[in-house]
Amino acid sequence: MLLVISSANNAKEGFIELESLALRKIAGENADTLLADADRTAKAFRYFYVVVSRLRASDGCPWDLEQTPSSIRGNIIEEAYELAEAITEDDSLHIKEETGDLYLLATMVGYMCQQEGRFSVADSLCDEARKLIRRHPHIFGESEVLSPDQVVRQWNEIKEQVEGRRKKESILDEVHRSLPPLEKAYKLQKKAAKVGFDWQHERDVWNKLEEELGELMQARAWKSEECPSDIATDSGSSKDALEEEFGDLLFTVINAARLYGIDPSIALQRTNGKFSRRFRHVEESMKRQHLDMNQENMDMMDAFWNEAKRGEHS
Repeated sequence: MLLVISSANNAKEGFIELESLALRKIAGENADTLLADADRTAKAFRYFYVVVSRLRASDGCPWDLEQTPSSIRGNIIEEAYELAEAITEDDSLHIKEETGDLYLLATMVGYMCQQEGRFSVADSLCDEARKLIRRHPHIFGESEVLSPDQVVRQWNEIKEQVEGRRKKESILDEVHRSLPPLEKAYKLQKKAAKVGFDWQHERDVWNKLEEELGELMQARAWKSEECPSDIATDSGSSKDALEEEFGDLLFTVINAARLYGIDPSIALQRTNGKFSRRFRHVEESMKRQHLDMNQENMDMMDAFWNEAKRGEHS
C-alpha cells in the first residue's frame, strides 16, 4: 500500500485528500475497532470544540476572551509539567485530567488563530495527519525500516529531502532556543553524543564531576564562620565566578544523568515531590507541637524530617 501525501491548501482540501486515502486501509488489520473508536472520539471532540468556541464567543467568558496565544504560554508549560508529574505518579485520574487541560490549551490557541483568520483548528489537525502519514512510509508506504534509529533517520531525511526543510548548520540548532535551561542542557548533550562527542568510559563523567566541584570550591574562599546569607548577598566578580562554576557543575550532573538514561527533569521533579511531602510533614508536626518554624527549632524540624523519611521506606 502506497499513500502519497501532498500539501493541501486548506482544511476542506485536507479532508477530501485524507478521505480519498481510504481510512480502512490506513487503519490496517484492526480497521473495525479503530474506526469505531475514531467515531466516538470525533463526537467527543465535536462536543469539546463547541464548548471552547462558546467560551470565545462575543458573549462568552470575559477571562477567555481576554486571552491571546502569548498570554497562555505559561499555562501551556505549567500544564505540560503537571501532566508529566501525573505520569510519573502513574495516577490515571490525574493523567486524564491533565491530558484534557493540554487539549484545552492547544485547541484554544488554534481557535484564537482561527478567529484571527490565520488558520483553522481543522487545518492544523489535517496538516498533522498528513505529516504523520508522509513521515511513516514504513507504515503507509513501501519503505522498510528495522529499528527505532532507522525510523528517526528516515524522519529527518523526509524533512530535508521531501519537505524541503533547510538542513541545520549545526546539530545543536535542532535544540529549541526557548527550552528551559535544564531541558536545553540535556538535549544539547544528547545531540552532541549522537555524533560521538561523549564520554569514553563511565568513570570519566565522575572524574569530571569531581573536577567541577573542586573548581566551584576554589571560586569562593569558603570560611567556616561565614553565614550562607552573607554568601548569597555577595556581589562582584566573585559571585560571577560562582555562578559560572555552579553552571558547569549542574551541566555535568545533567550529563551524568544522560549517561545512565535518566531524564534529569523527571528525576528532579520526583525529588521536588519528595521534598514537598517531607516538608509538609515537618510543618504539620511542628504545628501539632505548637512550635515555630525557625532556625532556633532546627533540631526539631530535622527530627520530623527524618521521621517523614523513615515513613517513606517503612
